[in-house]
Amino acid sequence: MRIMTLPCDGIGPEIMAATLEVVEAANKRFDLGLTFTEEESGFPSLKNHGITLREEVLDRARNDFDGVILGTQSHMDYPPVAEGGRNVSAGFRIGLDLYANVRPARSRDFIPNKAPGMDLVIMREATEGFYPDRNMFKGVGEMMPDPDMALSVRKITRHGSTRICREAFKLAMQRDKKVAAIHKANSFLMTDGLFLECFREVAKDFPEVETEELIVDAFAALLVRKPETYDVVVATNFYGDILSDLASELSGSLGLAGSINANAETGLCCAQAQHGSAPDIAGKNIANPTSLILSAAMMLTWLGEQRGVQKLMDAGTCITEAVDAVIDDPARRTRDLGGIVNCDTFGTYVAQQVAGA
Repeated sequence: MRIMTLPCDGIGPEIMAATLEVVEAANKRFDLGLTFTEEESGFPSLKNHGITLREEVLDRARNDFDGVILGTQSHMDYPPVAEGGRNVSAGFRIGLDLYANVRPARSRDFIPNKAPGMDLVIMREATEGFYPDRNMFKGVGEMMPDPDMALSVRKITRHGSTRICREAFKLAMQRDKKVAAIHKANSFLMTDGLFLECFREVAKDFPEVETEELIVDAFAALLVRKPETYDVVVATNFYGDILSDLASELSGSLGLAGSINANAETGLCCAQAQHGSAPDIAGKNIANPTSLILSAAMMLTWLGEQRGVQKLMDAGTCITEAVDAVIDDPARRTRDLGGIVNCDTFGTYVAQQVAGA
């Protein structure tokens, strides 16, 4: 299997190196046959090619690779799109139609958290919604008719809503068989109304799954009050983005949260950390690589499930358990978790755990 890696910006190269050390350990232990090819994206690509994400890179990811591990991006610092500053993350999600952004949030007893008992997965639709750089066939969904007026268009489709809801129900069947749909249909009557219509229609195919519909602001409060209640949560792009960050931070840290972007129909999957590029600590070897490591583990598990390859699933589980074993030891934690361990050393600790050393 071929894996494309894109270190990208900020702490991306550091956490990518640590992640690849871990994945290589799993590759060897489980005889996965993985090979890795690095491609440029972000500022390095802008410098060398005049654009942060080349179309040929997407074409290669689509046609020549089984998975992608994407580093962090400093897209807020990119130049305008017309000057080459393409949003790399959005480029992959739209270019490869990776509509399912899967974001688990799990509290660990040995890490301080504000949500005891939380173990949920937010299924976020990732290709439409309020995101103007990805919700139009041509142009963008934001405009300024005059200097004192700005407008933004939200796009919700039956196709997009149905397929993310279906993935949420499929996941719930593997877990506690509960799905909560998050909406604001009391205000967005047509857009969130369409999303709920699709949710209810898909639910008919999964009678074993318990369903709940929650207004987004009420759910945010309930996530703080009783996080242990929820299993799988499905939401449109904007809500899912915000709520997944909230859930991860409540569970202990955004730095402990894995994430993948996937398309079950095409079999494509991209591992991506939930957090940003942290340029203030870039190059200092003090970043926590856990999020990207766990994302890579999720990618291996997902690919294994899609292809029926048990050793890929076993490798994903092994990496996840290895991360927990390392951070369970205060002496092996990174600085953001109260420890003193550097980024590369943490990767080595997890790799050794995976190897059984």
